[in-house]
Amino acid sequence: MSASAGDRESEISSDYIKEEISCSNCNGDNKHEGAVCSGSTEIKSRAVVKYSAAPPPTSYALLQEKTDLKLPPANWLRENPQLGSAGTTVLGSSSKSKPFSSFGMAYEFIDCIGDEVDVVSDSENIKKLLKIPYSKSHVSMAVHRVGRTLLLDELDIQELFMRSSQTGDWTWLKEFYQRLMDQKWQRKKKSKEHWYQKAILSKFLYYSINGNGAAEPAPDNLNEEQESCTDEFSASWPSTFTSAPSHSEESAAPKQESISVDSKFALGQVTSVPKEQNLPTLFNEGENSQGLRNDFVRNIMWTFEDIHMLVGSNMPIFGGGRYPAVSLKLRDNNKPINILTGIDYWLDNLMCNVPELVMCFHVNGIVQKYEMIKTEDIPHLKNSTFSTRVVKDIAQNILSFLKSNCTKEGHTYWLFKASGSDIVKLYDLTTLCEEAEEEKYQNPFTLPVAVLLYKVAGNMMLKARQNRKHYGTIRTLLLNCVKLLDQERHPQIIASAHYMLSELFQLDEAPEEDDGGESLRAGGSEDSYSDEDREEEELTEDSDDNECYGSSSQDDSKAVAVIRSVGELSVPEKYKSTYQIRPNCTFPISQDKEERCRHVLSYVLKGLKAVDGSIKKESDLPAADPNTPIPLKYEDRSAAGACAAEKGISLLLERVGPLQEEQKHPTRSGMIPGSWQHRMKLQLFLKASKAYYVLSDAATNLLKYGRALRYIKLALQCHDAHCAVSNTMHPQVLQFHSQCLSLCGDIQLMLAQNANNRAAYLEEYNYQTKEDQEILHSLHRESSCQAFNMATDLAMDPEYQLFVSSKCYEAAYELLVSGVLKDHASDQLAQVLKRLGNIRNEMGVYYMNQAAAMQNEKEVKRSVSVAEQELWKKSFAFFEKGMKDFEAIGDTTNTALLLCNTGRLMRICAQAHGVSDEQNRGEFSPEEALYYNKAIDYYLRAMKSLACREKHPAVWDNVNWELSTTYFTLATLLQDYAPLSRKAQEQIEREVTESMMKSLKYCDLQTESARQPLYQYRAATIHHRLASMYHSCFRNQVGDEYLRKQHRSLAELHYSKAVRLFLSLKDAPCELLRTLLERVAFAEFTMAGQNSSGAKLKSLTGALEIMTETCYAFQLIHEELSEEQTELNEPEPTESAESADAASGPNSGLNLQEVMKLVGVFEPSFSFLLLQLIKLMTTMKRKPSSKDEELLKTHKNVYSKLLRAEKNAPLLSRIELYIELLQQLTPQTGSDDDAGTHS
Repeated sequence: MSASAGDRESEISSDYIKEEISCSNCNGDNKHEGAVCSGSTEIKSRAVVKYSAAPPPTSYALLQEKTDLKLPPANWLRENPQLGSAGTTVLGSSSKSKPFSSFGMAYEFIDCIGDEVDVVSDSENIKKLLKIPYSKSHVSMAVHRVGRTLLLDELDIQELFMRSSQTGDWTWLKEFYQRLMDQKWQRKKKSKEHWYQKAILSKFLYYSINGNGAAEPAPDNLNEEQESCTDEFSASWPSTFTSAPSHSEESAAPKQESISVDSKFALGQVTSVPKEQNLPTLFNEGENSQGLRNDFVRNIMWTFEDIHMLVGSNMPIFGGGRYPAVSLKLRDNNKPINILTGIDYWLDNLMCNVPELVMCFHVNGIVQKYEMIKTEDIPHLKNSTFSTRVVKDIAQNILSFLKSNCTKEGHTYWLFKASGSDIVKLYDLTTLCEEAEEEKYQNPFTLPVAVLLYKVAGNMMLKARQNRKHYGTIRTLLLNCVKLLDQERHPQIIASAHYMLSELFQLDEAPEEDDGGESLRAGGSEDSYSDEDREEEELTEDSDDNECYGSSSQDDSKAVAVIRSVGELSVPEKYKSTYQIRPNCTFPISQDKEERCRHVLSYVLKGLKAVDGSIKKESDLPAADPNTPIPLKYEDRSAAGACAAEKGISLLLERVGPLQEEQKHPTRSGMIPGSWQHRMKLQLFLKASKAYYVLSDAATNLLKYGRALRYIKLALQCHDAHCAVSNTMHPQVLQFHSQCLSLCGDIQLMLAQNANNRAAYLEEYNYQTKEDQEILHSLHRESSCQAFNMATDLAMDPEYQLFVSSKCYEAAYELLVSGVLKDHASDQLAQVLKRLGNIRNEMGVYYMNQAAAMQNEKEVKRSVSVAEQELWKKSFAFFEKGMKDFEAIGDTTNTALLLCNTGRLMRICAQAHGVSDEQNRGEFSPEEALYYNKAIDYYLRAMKSLACREKHPAVWDNVNWELSTTYFTLATLLQDYAPLSRKAQEQIEREVTESMMKSLKYCDLQTESARQPLYQYRAATIHHRLASMYHSCFRNQVGDEYLRKQHRSLAELHYSKAVRLFLSLKDAPCELLRTLLERVAFAEFTMAGQNSSGAKLKSLTGALEIMTETCYAFQLIHEELSEEQTELNEPEPTESAESADAASGPNSGLNLQEVMKLVGVFEPSFSFLLLQLIKLMTTMKRKPSSKDEELLKTHKNVYSKLLRAEKNAPLLSRIELYIELLQQLTPQTGSDDDAGTHS
């Protein structure tokens, strides 16, 4: 019997409704829902039939007058679907509601429990509660709370004691009850009159469905059946839910009965199948027959005013003709209807949507007449008049009283009113049991309550996928469920509950800060006992509400709450619900991922302990696996350990295989594949693995790489154990495993790059919490957990760490391209390929740097060693693989970077081939040219890959610079170490010019960046070198006048550009001075070939103008030398000598040797120019003008000072003299402004 969440609920506002049932069987598979609002204007009542096992109502038979009901009809006591269980009920075999009837309904309509419904109970219990102020009979009910729902069941205390006298249980309650009640109080035995009335009622109903009024003879053994029915009338207590039997009892019991209750349910696939509720059936038929099934003819969602109740009813309903829905009642004509009977009839009809009542009157069993009464008229019958508004107030007061005081989920409360008493008391039996130091498991309600809490939590868990505000509620339900159960008796429920608790914590996302986040922190405050429109008020009780009645204050003090007088229940709003649901069940939300993961791991550990405790084995510690080697002490892995590493890698790749052979034999710990322990361990191992993965990821973000490696090792060990017990691998598990391997690769890479903090990382790696150790112990019960040791060991060798990182990425890649995941993880595959490309780039760079370091260590470059070549090959191979990885995902930027690195490798190869001895470097070799040209090809491919600067400016600028540098280096080496033995001078000059111009092409002089001054310096150097080359060609060229002119003009052009660029730099005075001096020499050489005095004078004047431009360069040199001199004068006198020596050291801003060399060139050249000018101007044939005379005088004065200058004077004073002399010449040759722009 089951009820789906999709039950139809329709409201039909009419005086009555005919129940429409699709078929006539009573197997519980049919559902019917209808609604009716009562015709009374005083109260609001609405009923929806959630489930009905009765056939469609059929018309009843009107019995003929004088029919003798003492005679049994022929069909008496035969099963009839129209009466349902009423045929036996009226005889008393089930006259009392079963002790767990509310649980049967709650299990079936689990969606309603916890939030939608206020009360779940048998209709008989509801009626008994609402009649408390009018009745003197005793009331004894068990009350349980689940969320805002109360479950009410009759608690037959005498029956309980009869049973406990045999078992010895509940002695504390028996003693307490005897103190509470009169010692001599005993249950009154039913009179013969009582059984007589029951019998004629039963015969009356069977006559009514028989269709003929004749009294047919009954079977001979009928009286015997009747007698046997009256012997036992009370509901029996289900023995299943008391303390568990001993082992000897278990072995003696039949196998079917010895199956553990909780083996029938485990959450199992709640998370893996979120689309539909997939909770297994909780109880088998044997248990259902003992009271845990919903065996009511119909279940009704009854809304009485603002109270929502799920009630079970067995009342027969008849219909047909003018009266499609009526209830039949039999009354003794000599006895008037009292108020209790009237309330009883009225509530029955309200709950079952029956608008009319048919009353059959009899005298001594002889039918007299029938009378039809409308439901709304029942409260106004003679002798049974009552106020429906008062009944409504009673219902609201009782509900408020119970909700305000039954506050603890999992506790069994006892609502008790003694016969003839006006005081109603509420006791917490769970607390009394704890005070009596007796086992909580002796409470027969413990397991049903725990199961219900578990089922409600599981149902809410499915809904919580869309709405996380229920998480606080679910957590409280599960914690209360676990608190009720004994781990030895019910390990599966406990393990499942802890797994569900771990599922509440979202590991892959941060807590939301919106409304959902607030509701999480409120911990379910939206589930308050009162509705939203009710305000929280203080409970208004009189000061004497707790006065005792007929017993000692000691016993009354045990009561949770007391209703002083039943008359108070009739006072409107006397009791109001004030208790907010779960004030302390705030769901622990933390922004800290580590804290959330620790919560998850604590629940996983408890779940694993429950599972491990349920697996019976001779020893807790498993024997060593003979196929698994025992790990020895730490061994520093280096090149010598490569063989061992390869074995570890092969083991790793085997372990990440997508599918394993199907397991049929027990696991290492003794679990049977397919058992609940097996399924639960798979879920718990996976959850632990995910928690450790998140911890590792968080530690990586905090740069705590030692801790991160420890966590990812635990995550992979959890996965290893998962593999050991799993028959097959789900694609999602393999996908997650690929993420773990990828993260492990990240961590090993970071460790390789941060070798300086190795000691701190080692300390983090070796630390372990007790919780981690216990989880690891549970993992070792299933696996040696050594498959991933190679990947997760903290090595000391960066090369090995890079190697391990690359293998982790390769294993992750192999997983993602396997058949199982081929179509599942395209995004993840791109990420892994990116990481693969990156690690291969890192390894390529590592080996490239090793080769460069080896090259620098060599004192004399004679030939390339084999070791160097091996390093080049390794580096190149990794770069090639990395490029393929990036090309596979279309990552052009990273492809360009790897091409750039390959170009750099080619340049290192070229440098290694530059043969030199101790004194001289040889000619530029073909091998060098080959590798430089290969480097240029890679750089050009990188530029082509990027396509434009806008795509990634930083990478573009880097490639641009490297390309310019390579062209410049190639041209410089060709120019400085020209291979004249292999090539002609002209060819070399062409190649140099071509390379220099290409380098100049990639000098970005316009873009403002950190490299702009470098580009300017390089461009100036290129122009200077080209000018020098053309200067040399012009000087050496003989014969071809056209070429001489061309070389002369090109030299002039490049000198002027070089000067202009050096002037803009302001930090290259030596280069500027050298260029200007070379330009003066070029002018002097030009003059030497001229014959006429006028042409020579013009050339000399031009050369002197160029010489005056050196004034700016000398000023810059003077500034730097003055600054250095000031710094030297600041220290103590004792340090001055040492500081003076240091001035010419490598730390000096200027190369003093270079300055002295240039000064040595400048002074004779300057002196020569002045002398030649003075000679020409004095020997001129034409008469000199006054301007010429003044100019000649100035030249003679400058020349004189220059000749008289002290040759051994300090450099600084000499430079000051040069500046003074050059400034004297400046006004005659041009202004200072012209000096910077002369060309």
